[in-house]
Parts: sequence; C-alpha cells; structure tokens
Amino acid sequence: MIQWEKEKKIEAPIDQVWELFADRNIKRIMPKVEEHELIEGSETEAGAKHRQTYREGKRLETYTVETLAYEDHAERKHKTITFVIGGAFEVKASFTLEKIGETETKIIYAGQNKGVNLIARAMMKLANKKGNDKVVQEFVDRVEKEALHPDV
Repeated sequence: MIQWEKEKKIEAPIDQVWELFADRNIKRIMPKVEEHELIEGSETEAGAKHRQTYREGKRLETYTVETLAYEDHAERKHKTITFVIGGAFEVKASFTLEKIGETETKIIYAGQNKGVNLIARAMMKLANKKGNDKVVQEFVDRVEKEALHPDV
C-alpha cells in the first residue's frame, strides 16, 4: 500500500479553490480525466457516484468514483472519494481546504493506493515512492496554479 499526505498554502480565497473540485472544473485539476459524469446522487453530498474515464498514454480506463464524505463550510471544505482502477487498485483520496485568511487557503491532499488482488499487491511492493510523491506534488501545484487563474 502506498499512502500520502501533502499540504500547501495557496494565495487564493477558500471558495475560489473549492470551485476547482466542482464537476464542471474537475478536468482543470485532473487533466488526464477524459469524462466525469454524475450517475447517482448529487455532486455536493456523500454517496454521489460518478462514471469517470481516465487516460494513461493510449489506454483509457473507466471506473466509478464514489464520494464517501462531503463538507462545505465557510472555514473548511472536505471531500473524500474512492474508486477501483483496472480491477486491481483501490484508491482513496481526500481533499481538505482550510481557510487561513480572506485570501489564503491551506490544501491537504491525502490518500492511499492498495492492491485488491495478489498481483496488484505484489506490484505495490515494487512501486516507486518517489514517483508517487512527484505525482502528489504535481497535483497540489496544479490546484494552486488553477486557483490563481480562476477565469481560465
């Protein structure tokens, strides 16, 4: 199993950063997502389900993303999702935003990726932690970049 947690301060209001996690903007912070379609519930509640298609090179992978937790408060925003990709890896990710000031927000991106079968668990033992750390850093950097350019 690979686990991660990364914090970053973003010089943007909390609502401006949170807007990037809305369905209509998800491709801005997750550019490899080709499709993101609500199939059950509401995007602003736990229990929501989305059909998501992700591109990795020439390969497309479609899976269901379930929202496990959703909070939208003035001082704190939080969303936890889970999905199984390729029938082999269960990913759980959480995105927490905390208001630092009127124009400052802290993002905490945390999660885990674990194998759901013997082959996937073996692959996880061989996984490159530095590669995962790079992907996590690139994600929080992309959220910051997009938050600083809300009109794009």
